[in-house]
Amino acid sequence: MTHLALTALLLAAAAPAMSAEAEGALITVTGKGLKDVPGDAALSLVVIDRARILNTGSNRLESVLADIAGQQQFRRSDSRSANATSQGITLRGLGGNASSRALLVLDGVPQADPFGGWVAFPAYATGRLDRIRVTRGGGSGYWGPGALAGTIELESVGGNDVRLFDGAVAYGSRSSIDAQGALGLKRDGGFATLSAAYGRGDGFIPIVARSRGPVDRAAPYEQASVNLRAVVSIAPDTEAQVTATGFTDSRERGTAFSRNTSEGVDGAVRLVGRGQERGLWGWQALAYVQTRNFTSDFAAVAAGRANVTQSLAQYATPATGWGGRIEIAPPLGDGVTLRLGADTRQLTGKTMEMFTFVNAAPTRQREAGGRTATTGLFADASVESGIVTATLAGRVDWWTVQNGRLLETTIAPAAPFTTLIFADRSGHEFTGRAGLAVQAADWVSLRGAAYRGWRLPTLNELYRPFRVGPDATAANALLSPERVTGVDLGFTLKPATGIEIGVTGFWNRMDDTIANVTQAAGPGVFPGAGFVGAGGFYRQRRNLDALEVWGWEVDARLRRGPFGLTASWSHVDPTISASGSAAPLNGLRPAQTPRDQFSGTIDYTGTLFTASATLRRIASQFEDDQNSRSLAAATMVDALLVVPVIKGLAVEGRVENLFDAEVQAALSGTGVIERALPRTLWVGARIAF
Repeated sequence: MTHLALTALLLAAAAPAMSAEAEGALITVTGKGLKDVPGDAALSLVVIDRARILNTGSNRLESVLADIAGQQQFRRSDSRSANATSQGITLRGLGGNASSRALLVLDGVPQADPFGGWVAFPAYATGRLDRIRVTRGGGSGYWGPGALAGTIELESVGGNDVRLFDGAVAYGSRSSIDAQGALGLKRDGGFATLSAAYGRGDGFIPIVARSRGPVDRAAPYEQASVNLRAVVSIAPDTEAQVTATGFTDSRERGTAFSRNTSEGVDGAVRLVGRGQERGLWGWQALAYVQTRNFTSDFAAVAAGRANVTQSLAQYATPATGWGGRIEIAPPLGDGVTLRLGADTRQLTGKTMEMFTFVNAAPTRQREAGGRTATTGLFADASVESGIVTATLAGRVDWWTVQNGRLLETTIAPAAPFTTLIFADRSGHEFTGRAGLAVQAADWVSLRGAAYRGWRLPTLNELYRPFRVGPDATAANALLSPERVTGVDLGFTLKPATGIEIGVTGFWNRMDDTIANVTQAAGPGVFPGAGFVGAGGFYRQRRNLDALEVWGWEVDARLRRGPFGLTASWSHVDPTISASGSAAPLNGLRPAQTPRDQFSGTIDYTGTLFTASATLRRIASQFEDDQNSRSLAAATMVDALLVVPVIKGLAVEGRVENLFDAEVQAALSGTGVIERALPRTLWVGARIAF
């Protein structure tokens, strides 16, 4: 209720912005930030346009991002069946950890959960998005901490795509519903949108048939979000953008005591001065606040899966993130672009849990959390001279980790048995990126870049122990930041109109890689985790010496009239360097990191219908850090057909995982296999006027 009230206040604050109309001549209001910089030509960058965002088999952001081979989440499941805490995103094989190593931003605002670093995918309805820019490779000057593996920029719909009403509703397998709609208002010098999305389903049984027992059942989900965005001109060349978003997400994991929920409210105000488009100063200022809460129940399943009992209740995980940035772009003449600025991000959060259940009742409770902060100064320059474009970016960040604690008490009687107050820490990081692009001919361009990026451990990694099935993992309040050094070289070919092929080779080294490192096997009682039974493993989060990755990416596009073809292939060869207690991992691959990923789509867009078919292939990957268990390779096919009926009305049919491939998402130490989404059929309608 608190989050709903905050959403209402944000919506009320945003609404008056639309009451102001520009006087005199019509002013173009875009709802975007400052324009893209020329130096991006030196980077491995892929853009997903609105047409593709709206035309996927699942109609979900995770599926759209899967078009970029090498982009992955920690688990293969999507946000209808995965535990929300497993949905961190990364690129270029820099995986093995559920926290995000790629920086996701929406209209300039970082989106990772303030406590855990995962992504709340149900908060992003596809109909609200206009463009997605994926930059592979870290070290961005103006985006800052978190961009180790790259940056994923989401942009909201601009004024040109606002309509009075735009919506869609579909009914799918297992009594599923997928609906979203948006109301739009346009005036001289401004526009506003109010949108909502809702999805639910009875769910499928995550455990495959050959591994199931009496306790296994379907995993239902229910998700909703609402968003209001107002953009208005407040002065010549200056616009204000006000955004408020609220979401709720409830999922079950396929047994009793496995429900998890997420909810959040975000608010942001961005002022953009577009003087640079007329040879004057450009600038933008952003302020935002995010509130989150997460709950999750955990179950212990007996051998044979004949009985299940509750093992932990994470009944609240309140977290808050707030921050801002100021950026200026001075006019330096033709061929030179410069951005200077500062940003800050402040995060607080804690987990509140009941654990050690005896006779179905908890006997102990836990509070763990703290505060982290980063503040940075940055500069990003691009120079264009003839066929050469150069980019150079750098930044310095100051970070702090404060108020860390792990407090555990017995419930009856109320008595502390663990009281750990961790020392505050601080430091600074220098990072940046340099790149060069050469347009050698009309049909070929060459590019190369070198970069260094970093990421501060999340509050979840620092302070919260957790369990997955029989395994228990302890936190580590002494974790160091992760740091990536990398280079990439590539070229882009355009041999004919409508054909584009990009090839990039890269090398990354991530020092102080954070991983869950196996320390011992159960049964036994272990520090920071408690009792681990037979068949379970005790792990602790540790900084490994490094993770080194070699690889390449190939992206191809073909457009011939109404026909299109896109393909993306990523190959990575990651190797862990480890010593000390983690020495057994030396030379192994990180968990949950496939060597090869491929995505290919063929589409047709005509007056009579729109159709597409997408094939995705994921190579095998190890389930665990010791490379002892492997998830099988998987191939999936999605398809879409949209047929206009009358102006403003079309019917659609969609299918996910057409051939019902078994996409293995998890493999326990006892051989129990969990799968991702089975074949799912959808039929629905799209309405616009």
